[in-house]
Order: sequence, then structure tokens, then C-alpha cells
Amino acid sequence: MGPKRRIKFVPNEKTDFHSTVRARVDAYFKEQGISPHANAALVVKTIVLLGLYLVPFALLLLIQPSLLWALALWAIMGFGVAGIGMSVMHDANHGAYSAYERVNWWLGHTLNLLGGSTHNWKLQHNILHHTYTNITHVDEDIEDRLVLKFSPHTRRRWFHRFQWAYASFFYGLLTLYWVLAKDLVQFAQFTRDGVDPGSPSRRRITLARIVALKLAYFAVFVGLPIAAGLPWLQVLTGFLIMHFISGMILTLVFQLAHTVEGTEHPLPDAQGIITDDWAAHQMRTTMNFSPGNKLISWYVGGLNYQVEHHLFPRVAHVHYPAIAPIVRRTAHEFGLPYLENRTLSEALRSHFKLLRRIGLPDLNEAIG
Repeated sequence: MGPKRRIKFVPNEKTDFHSTVRARVDAYFKEQGISPHANAALVVKTIVLLGLYLVPFALLLLIQPSLLWALALWAIMGFGVAGIGMSVMHDANHGAYSAYERVNWWLGHTLNLLGGSTHNWKLQHNILHHTYTNITHVDEDIEDRLVLKFSPHTRRRWFHRFQWAYASFFYGLLTLYWVLAKDLVQFAQFTRDGVDPGSPSRRRITLARIVALKLAYFAVFVGLPIAAGLPWLQVLTGFLIMHFISGMILTLVFQLAHTVEGTEHPLPDAQGIITDDWAAHQMRTTMNFSPGNKLISWYVGGLNYQVEHHLFPRVAHVHYPAIAPIVRRTAHEFGLPYLENRTLSEALRSHFKLLRRIGLPDLNEAIG
């Protein structure tokens, strides 16, 4: 990490919460005689979600259906993109999918199949977000974006008072921005800030790989359909629909975990110190949603169990419902919050209420 980004977690008084909950979860897997990695259900889900993305694309090329059917196939691909990102790539790039790193490497690189960069994603998500959750100017996931403000500690502009109304449209642009520009912008930013630890020669290789993979992505998912005879305007429209759907889903799911009422946005002191230990910090800045909804849990890759994910990122998401009661009970024993919105609608209301609240004038200092 660059010197400007060094943050330390120093609790006022040490507790054994993290070691206790970790020991209890480890004991659960040992008692059940199961691996904390993928099971057969996750393997089947991986095949289904990859099929949701690749099969419609193959049908577009082979059948070349009418406009409405073609756009429907692109829309299905959008759900596939989001599903792969949440349920396959995410676990793999955390090292949670398999005990074998080569398996994690291959499945983690499904992100490249979606037009993103595994290299940048790991730096942003695994390091900046998971270590410094909800810490303004360090956690990239809550950085202000164009006309969107996610932190109560950043500058408010006049249009932020309306962000609760227009945010959803910009959420739909996330993955399109990602494949077009975000990876290149982040690469320069992470190099400048010292987040990327690679040598100059290694970074040049990484940059060349990012550019080459993006060119290959556009050649396949835009160039190939046009070369196969599909109208270019239809392909462009379908491509945009796919990305709008996937962007909307991915952004909302991740926002519902941290940018909701009840989560904290602590600031370090002048020495860069957060007066909390890391695990307790995760409990105050992270919230679950819809824990009892099996369909949502299946599709979003357990990201509705963000509390468990942040404490145990190397445990495959299929195990989160089982270990959630252990985490909840242990948190209560140690006097720590266990935050959750019981339903998806409750979580959505909470998110948009927070967007409205931090966008209003004269309230920012009261929100923390």
C-alpha cells in the first residue's frame, strides 16, 4: 500500500471475537466432515450460469433470430454475466472456490470472459474493499462516481439531492464503463498510489495483457456477431442491453451490503488509526439482506450474507447459510452488532433512503 493509504486497526480494548468465531466455524466444518470449498451444488450452479451466458450467444450466431428474440437472448446473457460475477468469479478470486489454486485461477479468469480484469479486481476488491471496508478515500467501492455520492464524508454537490432518483440509471452503466475504461483508469491509479506492488516491467506486461484481453473480448462479443451477418445496430443494442442488466444487478447487490442505513463509515485519525479491531470493523460496516430467500441466495452467490463473507472470504458462499447462526450468536456474545435487512425490498428502501439522506444539504456531519 502507498504511504498515504496506510490504515491501522487498533482496538481500544482487545477482544477475542475474531479468534472465537473463526474457531467455531472451523469446528463446524470439522464436525460435519465437509470442505469449506465448493460442493456439487456449486459446480452445477457454475455450469448453469456459464450456460446462461454462452448458450444464448451461441444461439445468436447459429440461429440469427428476429430482432425481439435476439434482444431477449442478449438480456438473458446480462443475467448470466451478473450470475458468473457473483457466484463463480467472486469465490474463485478469493481462493474460496477450490483448495486447488489452479482451479481458482481458471475460474477467477471468467472475469476476463466478461470483459473485466482479474488483476485490477483483486487489488480493488480483495485488498482495498475487504481490508478497509467503508473507509472513505480508501475503499474503492464507496468512492464517489461522476454524479453519485456514497460516503457521508465527501463533498456534497447540488445534484446529489436527486441521486436517489437517478442512481439506478447510472448503476446500469457499471459493467459497460468497466469493459471500456475502468480497468485502464484503475491500472494507472493503482500504479500511482502504490496499490499495485509489481515492478515496472511486470506492470508493462500486465497492461499489455489487459489491453489484449479487452480487444479479444470486443472482437468476440461484438465483432463476431457482425461478421456472422447480424445487423450491427442490433448487435450494439443487444450488447448495451446485456451490460445495462448486468450492471444494474451487480451494483445493487454490492450496494445493499454497505451503503444502507445502519452501516458505519468510520474515519481514521491523523495517524491513520481506526479505533477498532478489523473483525469488529467488519461487523459495523457490513449488512446482510434477504437471508431466508433461497432463490436470491442461489443467484447472488451468497452475497446477501456479506457479514459471513467479509469474515470468511476463503469459504465458498454455499456454506454461508449454515455458518450464519454461528456468527450471529458469537457477535451477540461479544456485544457486537449483527446487521441485516430481512427482505430484499427492505434492503432496497434502506439503500435509497441513505442515498437521499447523504445527498441533502446540512446533514452530512450528522451521518456517520
